[in-house]
Amino acid sequence: MKKSIRQRLAILSDAAKYDASCASSGTTKRSSAASGGLGSTEGSGICHAYAPDGRCISLLKILLTNFCIYDCAYCINRSSSNVERARFTAEEVVWLTLEFYRRNYIEGLFLSSGIIRSSDHTMEEMVRVARELRVTHGFRGYIHLKSIPEASPKLIEEAGLYADRLSINIELPTDSGVSRFAPEKQPANIRRSMADIRLKIEEAGEPTVRTRKTKRFAPAGQSTQMIVGADGADDSTILSTSARLYGSYGLRRVYYSAFSPIPDSSKNLPLIKPPLMREHRLYQADWLYRFYGFDIGEITAIGGDGMLDLDIDPKLAWALKNRDRFPVDVNAEDREMLLRVPGFGTKTVASVLSSRRFRRLRLEDIARFGVSLKKVKAFIVAEGWTPGKLTERPDLRAMFAPQPEQLSLL
Repeated sequence: MKKSIRQRLAILSDAAKYDASCASSGTTKRSSAASGGLGSTEGSGICHAYAPDGRCISLLKILLTNFCIYDCAYCINRSSSNVERARFTAEEVVWLTLEFYRRNYIEGLFLSSGIIRSSDHTMEEMVRVARELRVTHGFRGYIHLKSIPEASPKLIEEAGLYADRLSINIELPTDSGVSRFAPEKQPANIRRSMADIRLKIEEAGEPTVRTRKTKRFAPAGQSTQMIVGADGADDSTILSTSARLYGSYGLRRVYYSAFSPIPDSSKNLPLIKPPLMREHRLYQADWLYRFYGFDIGEITAIGGDGMLDLDIDPKLAWALKNRDRFPVDVNAEDREMLLRVPGFGTKTVASVLSSRRFRRLRLEDIARFGVSLKKVKAFIVAEGWTPGKLTERPDLRAMFAPQPEQLSLL
């Protein structure tokens, strides 16, 4: 019996939940009010993604199909899985996107897919969705396409003309992990596709000699996703791989997705999923590397086993390990060291640097920036405040770590 659109939507939206690289930020501003068509990338709103300014963007997040010719051990949609299958046509995805938008449910589309027939065939169908939305229906909303690494460069190039963001999943942190759990996928091909996209993005950003205007190619850049906890790679390996991806391919984001055990999985996969806190700590460490001036080695060398501390955030863990660098004088220290103070974010540091030009800052002034004084008091010196021996207390970590809880036997 043929499934209804509603039934297929339930299956394919649920299958898409495993893809964490669902973002909707960084693109160019477009509005149908000025240029005609339908939709906008400027409004503020089923998948919720968050822009850097805090706006919540709603995206229709679905797979074109969960049929797949690959048999990746960690994937719920692998060819040997017995999950219920479904498939949309390109026209149905276009219709769904437009109808959801007209009902004010969404502001854009996140489209991924299992591989059917071939990589080129699948990518061609996804490009057709984006092309129909943009060209035929004048859709101005956000479009994120999950690229197929083995697809032809011509199809990837066309995808970038219509999509705001392209992403290719690196799958696992190491090539050996990919070879073990997804032998049909080639890490070298994935990296080659990433490199091609980066070159296209950079070429499009250069103004032409004739018009002095830049071209439009995936203005929100590219991203990727890694599965955490499936292949035994430690946090140091994961973050080192992320650093190479950021440096080599100019990625906007690397997303970390905690492995989730699936039915009828390989005996080589873990039986239980890693704690979600590990995923959270990886994002925090990623942020320290990208925006706070930390090296990956500094972040991961703290525990000695290549793993991040799950009880406290990585910046606090680093500060406790390097107490000789503290306390920091908020009225005199430079930006680089202020960014290393636990509890200080980039906006807080900017406020400190701006405000101290006019007056010497006291502890209450720091509190007005929205900072938790409990977290920062041991690491800063301010007008009228010095932590004394607080920074050197042997039980300082215990003041920040969560208290042990009695687990229930029932």
